[in-house]
Amino acid sequence: MSNLKYIILRERPGLKNAAAQWFHQKWGVPTEAYLACMDDYLNGKTEYGWYLCLDGDKIAGGMGVIENDFHERKDLSPNVCAVYTDEEYRKKGIAGTLLNMTVEDMRSKGISPLYLVTDHIGFYERYGWEFLCMVQGSDPEPTRMYIHH
Repeated sequence: MSNLKYIILRERPGLKNAAAQWFHQKWGVPTEAYLACMDDYLNGKTEYGWYLCLDGDKIAGGMGVIENDFHERKDLSPNVCAVYTDEEYRKKGIAGTLLNMTVEDMRSKGISPLYLVTDHIGFYERYGWEFLCMVQGSDPEPTRMYIHH
């Protein structure tokens, strides 16, 4: 695991297509949706970034920041989205490192607070996230919304 490297997509824009495909495989959201967000970021239309953990050339984990992560509360923006670590890399601090990296990068651009929707309880709290409220997304049941100041 000592081969792990954490990057912001702007540092390695050539990974855009592989990253969009990787996120699509994890979440089922169309690759084109990820590419559109990544293009806006890489072209400077937004500062909402994309963050990856690489093991050599293999993506081990990643996340992004978007305006809204498929919920009705448009006022709770921007959202950390697509948080994922491949199973073989879990319990090694990758998601936590990426979360902290994302928060710090956004804060350095004057973007704070950040929001995040999840069904997980107990994980995000370890990294300074606080439960805010329940929000309605595409599922019949509401989901948990977290905030990081």
